[in-house]
Amino acid sequence: MKAPYDKVNAKPFNYAMSLISGKWKMQILFWLWKQEVMRYGEIKKALGGITHKMLSNKLKELEADHLIIRHEYPGVPPKVEYCLSETGHSLMPVLQSICRWGLEHMPDEPLIIR
Repeated sequence: MKAPYDKVNAKPFNYAMSLISGKWKMQILFWLWKQEVMRYGEIKKALGGITHKMLSNKLKELEADHLIIRHEYPGVPPKVEYCLSETGHSLMPVLQSICRWGLEHMPDEPLIIR
């Protein structure tokens, strides 16, 4: 006898989560959604406690997964900007729903973000 979860196709969910899971990816996508185009330093400042290595890795992963686009302009030092790709933009209704849910369920007292 099969368990009920054997009838559920979890592959689409697992795939989507593999692209956005972790502490920083959704936050990076959020800021690019709100600001449209950001330079590396602006993203780092917006995120606060992220390390250079972590931000660099997450940006590379998001770019490899086609959720963001990296534009490098020649110069010294080179200017690099990031923005959402078309695929990244297609994820924004999900992010908007999460924001709406947070607004509706946010307690009156400030939360401690972990």
